[in-house]
Amino acid sequence: MTDNAPTQGIPSPDLKIIETRVYRGPNVWSYEPAIHLVVDLGSLENFPSNAIPGFSEQLLELLPRLDQHHCSRGRRGGFIERLHEGTWLGHIAEHVALQLQQEAGHDMRRGKTRQVKGIPGRYNITYSYADEFVGLSAGELAVRFVNHLVQPDPEFDFTTELEKYIKQAERAAFGPSTQAIVDEAVSRDIPWIRLNKASLVQLGQGVHAKRIRATMTSETGSIAVDIASDKDLTTRLLASAGLPVPRSESVRTVEEAVTVAGKIGYPVVCKPLDGNHGRGVCLNLQDADAVRKAFPVAAEQSRRGWVIVENFVTGKDYRCLIINGRMEAIAERVPAHVVGDGVHTVAELVEITNADPRRGVGHEKILTRITINNAARELLRGQGFELDDVPPEDTMVKLTLTGNMSTGGISIDRTFEAHPENVEIAEEAARMIGLDIAGIDFICPDITQPVRETGGAICEVNAAPGFRMHTNPTVGEPQYIAKPVVDMLFPPGATSRIPIVAVTGTNGKTTTSRMISHVFKGMGRKVGMTSTDGIVIDERLVIRADASGPKSARMVLQNPRVDFAVFEVARGGILREGLGYERNDVAVVLNIQPDHLGLRGVDTLEQLADVKAVLVEAVPRTGYAVLNADDPLVRKMRRKCSGQVVWFSMAEPGSEVRDYIEGHCRRGGRAVVLERSELGDMIVVKHGRRSMQLAWTHLLPATFGGRAMMNVQNAMAAAAAAFAAGAPLHDIRQGLRTFNTSYYLSPGRLNEIDVDGRTVIVDYCHNAPAMRMLGDFVDRLGESLHASSELGRPSRIGVVATAGDRRDDDIRELGEVAAKHFDVVVVREDARLRGRKRGESAALVEAGVRAAMENSARCRQVDIVLDELTAIRHALARSNRGDLVVLCVDQHRTVLAELESVSHLAQAGARSGDEGGDPDFVQPDEEADPAE
Repeated sequence: MTDNAPTQGIPSPDLKIIETRVYRGPNVWSYEPAIHLVVDLGSLENFPSNAIPGFSEQLLELLPRLDQHHCSRGRRGGFIERLHEGTWLGHIAEHVALQLQQEAGHDMRRGKTRQVKGIPGRYNITYSYADEFVGLSAGELAVRFVNHLVQPDPEFDFTTELEKYIKQAERAAFGPSTQAIVDEAVSRDIPWIRLNKASLVQLGQGVHAKRIRATMTSETGSIAVDIASDKDLTTRLLASAGLPVPRSESVRTVEEAVTVAGKIGYPVVCKPLDGNHGRGVCLNLQDADAVRKAFPVAAEQSRRGWVIVENFVTGKDYRCLIINGRMEAIAERVPAHVVGDGVHTVAELVEITNADPRRGVGHEKILTRITINNAARELLRGQGFELDDVPPEDTMVKLTLTGNMSTGGISIDRTFEAHPENVEIAEEAARMIGLDIAGIDFICPDITQPVRETGGAICEVNAAPGFRMHTNPTVGEPQYIAKPVVDMLFPPGATSRIPIVAVTGTNGKTTTSRMISHVFKGMGRKVGMTSTDGIVIDERLVIRADASGPKSARMVLQNPRVDFAVFEVARGGILREGLGYERNDVAVVLNIQPDHLGLRGVDTLEQLADVKAVLVEAVPRTGYAVLNADDPLVRKMRRKCSGQVVWFSMAEPGSEVRDYIEGHCRRGGRAVVLERSELGDMIVVKHGRRSMQLAWTHLLPATFGGRAMMNVQNAMAAAAAAFAAGAPLHDIRQGLRTFNTSYYLSPGRLNEIDVDGRTVIVDYCHNAPAMRMLGDFVDRLGESLHASSELGRPSRIGVVATAGDRRDDDIRELGEVAAKHFDVVVVREDARLRGRKRGESAALVEAGVRAAMENSARCRQVDIVLDELTAIRHALARSNRGDLVVLCVDQHRTVLAELESVSHLAQAGARSGDEGGDPDFVQPDEEADPAE
């Protein structure tokens, strides 16, 4: 970015967002999740910050903490220096977005701004985020704010907008309890996924995953929660265990409540049978009239209409937190109150107390604001005060009777003061109810003395108890109670992650992913795999769609059956959302070929390699990158790998690449190479100075007797990945020997089908590099068919197509390559035209074929049949028995169904004496009849 550009005219608020992306994992811009905004400065491209009068001063006045930003200077105040020297407003919007997140409590510091190449005034802004909604809102508000500073908007008040933004951020944030557990998990390198907009969170991956919702876990029993929700049943169970509980009965009417209160003896308590957070609890009721007033208050908060009447136990209110059967924290809960100073009224004291920045609405802060309601006014009158009265100095004025934090109470840590007998009683209560995390409410004069001697009782057992009174006590030391929760879910030494193998490259991704999955399925693993065909969980196709993106990866990681993941990762998903997960244990990069260029800002092979290299950058120190040593661009990725590199190569011994690999292995590295001999080609695994023979290529079914060299390479990559992931050699060998290109194991990838004497190959080939490899296979396969044919030279017919969003030159090149290997080329188009007009892509392919035909290519005939099924029927009609028909398909399921139908019809025709085939077809080596 160049500072101090010339200015022209008057600046206008032209900054606007052109495009927004959310990266949910490692991406081309950052190792961490990030927001990506493409912004256009418009006329502001001519106005750096020092060219707009008063801009920097207003910015720092409204966001003074920007002076803490280092920027590129690497020191505090570096951004201020850039601001005064003159920097572009896109760069300023980046820093404002980061600071807005800090204002909302998210400590985000990473960001960068880069100009979009070739487009003046347009910039890429990326910055980190903790919450997706908060991060996006920060970017939008930052742009509005910068425009406002350029030219004031009378309808925009930054202070109001900032408050609104912070409140939205607080509503989107986790509560204190959930955040404490997530923070502890992160500190232990346990991955987590937020499953909804509230507090449902998955910790761990796949088969190791556990779930939490606030302080309820996947280990919390439903029956235990139901028991804790029924206060009457809870009391009876605790009493049956000899634990101190108040006398109580449940009632449904006011008169029943009065009768029970008289039987128990005043004072009494009325509370809802299944309430929570202290709502509807009425304490210290001295007579029948008080019970009659309290009953409707309690009944309103009872979901089932039952109200408990119990004797009033005097003393202080203590919350004992029991986790996994052990007492972990105790807090004394003091009801919401104010303390008189002899100057301010009760109402003013409440305002002063609520001004504490630690207080917020509900559970959004560590303390809750005090609310003045009718119950509070009555309680005030009972103490001899009104809201306008000035209490004497040091006089405590209660505003609620219960000590719940959610009603404005405060907490005092008493964890290390409790008497051992009281701790034992609390732990026994949690065991009786069956809760893994329980909040035991004690009422007693002093927790340091035995309850059975001083008097007191357990008045309630809570499922999903709040943690904030323990993690953020108003008085005393905080207790790190998230640790025992995570210890319970993931005991020391327990695994939280499943192995992830990610595969990328221009061609061969799907087949390599399937090979790796097949190897580990043979070892008994429950494999979750994503590919362009869909999501496969333990050999079952659960979603049929292009699933090579980050959303599909997250779906696999959420599946509780999966203990091994194999992800096919496409370029589009990386550019759109990043990887969608944090890291992969093994990254496989097959090749970098000229495909998908000209899309989403990727115009060169080097840029495409940078996108694919995101997988390599996501390899941890303990992981491996499996790289194709024969591809120079893939070879360069070794510098981006934090772990170890495993090479695979088909290069001949003595070549520069093989010499490099030999040196790599002598230093203890790993590689998979091809050793050629008179007996055939052998795949060899090298580790240090050891060489281990894996398999003859001609014995691997997927290689068609060693003819399909692309599958030889894919098998080598799969072997290297499986070896890096810990698979024994005999399991890798068995996996590759049993993997074939049948439609069951590899749908749409080099499937061979006999259709009435014709050899039909179904493949996904859709670009020129893939067509070269397919053409090499066709040449090798064609030679064997020619040798065994009784009809002379068999013909080769190819049905080809490509996606419409490729460059014109790439589409034409596909036709040129196809023309070198087929006698007849039938050009079709996909159903999705991807921005082109119908027939446009096919015309480009045809042009490439005809250009090659003029240069003496093999092809003698080219036809355009746009519809896929019609093109396939046309190709089959043009063929004869013994011919080779290669179908490069888009919808392979539909195509295979059509081929099965043709096969059945052919069999029926053979039984009736119909020979089939096209008698008018002219063989390439025959002279055509002029009449034809």
